[in-house]
Amino acid sequence: MAIPPQLPALLHAVNALLRKRRYHAALAMLKGFRNGAVYGAKIRAPHALVMTFLFRSGSFQDKLWAILQATYTHSRNLACFVFTYKGLCALQSRVQGDTYQVHSFLAAFIGSLLVFGDNNNINSQINMYLLSRVLFALCRLGVEKGYIPEPRWDLFRLFTAVVWGLVLWLFEYHRPTLQPSLQSSMTYLYQDSNVWHDISDFLLYNKSLPSK
Repeated sequence: MAIPPQLPALLHAVNALLRKRRYHAALAMLKGFRNGAVYGAKIRAPHALVMTFLFRSGSFQDKLWAILQATYTHSRNLACFVFTYKGLCALQSRVQGDTYQVHSFLAAFIGSLLVFGDNNNINSQINMYLLSRVLFALCRLGVEKGYIPEPRWDLFRLFTAVVWGLVLWLFEYHRPTLQPSLQSSMTYLYQDSNVWHDISDFLLYNKSLPSK
């Protein structure tokens, strides 16, 4: 099949447009939207696939729909947030004539209110993921800036012990406070392992197969 003669000229015109600095901010917003959509789908689809088939009941069609819906929501939200964040950063820089650190915070603050403000499972998981990394980063920044004394020994083992001690205490005695997906994982690990009837659900399966 022959290539249309207009195609090389069109590609040349598009590439010339993409290289123009005066359109860089707007084009960066579009590519950010694209990258957010792709990354959201790549992150959510495998996670939703595993969690749905491990812990969700229902027909195959219901499970497939749940996977597609979760993937779409994560991909859409991340794409919209990146687009909004980059747009607000560019707008602030243009208005003030320069770029300042507070621009990032304000753009993300407003963007997250618009995109991630709904209290649903997808947004909750994303926010919890970020929270742990933000706390880690702030502690490191505090040490770097001298606000927090640098530890004389590695505190990772103590940190690990406190985290696991708290999460198992919450699971055993205050389970509803934990996120549903974490409850499902911990139920499989710590509760289902207390029950068996024979070798089939002791070793081969987690639960006995329904009798025919």
